[in-house]
Amino acid sequence: MQGSTYPSEITDEQWSLLEPLVPPPRSNRVTGGRPREVDLRQIVNGLLYFSRSGCQWRMLPKDLGPWTTVQGYYRQYRRDGTFQKIHDRLREQVRLQAAKEPTPSAAIIDSQSVKTTEKGGFAAMMPGRKSTGANATSSWTPWA
Repeated sequence: MQGSTYPSEITDEQWSLLEPLVPPPRSNRVTGGRPREVDLRQIVNGLLYFSRSGCQWRMLPKDLGPWTTVQGYYRQYRRDGTFQKIHDRLREQVRLQAAKEPTPSAAIIDSQSVKTTEKGGFAAMMPGRKSTGANATSSWTPWA
């Protein structure tokens, strides 16, 4: 790979970890589909750029691929579980490097993670009061 253009681009080592997790093209007679014409590494770089920069899809730099193509892969990977597979694989590797079991055995959710309402939902809501006095927009006052 040439020099990195964007800080979000992945290295050769990172790509070697992700490449086997990316679905192969559907280009045989049974499943249909055209041969893949895009460089998946550039698509992944486009997804990372979008994620890190927070830009709109249409503002994605042209050298990362057409925004419609990158968005299409984003939707496909979200739908078919590719992002989940990548997340799971990376989590396992991080845990192994930390000398832990590859998969966590428990999860902790604290009170800051789970948002609740103080009122307790719709049943505890009070109806609004109507003012019977004069206000700044109307000088009309009901007769007593």
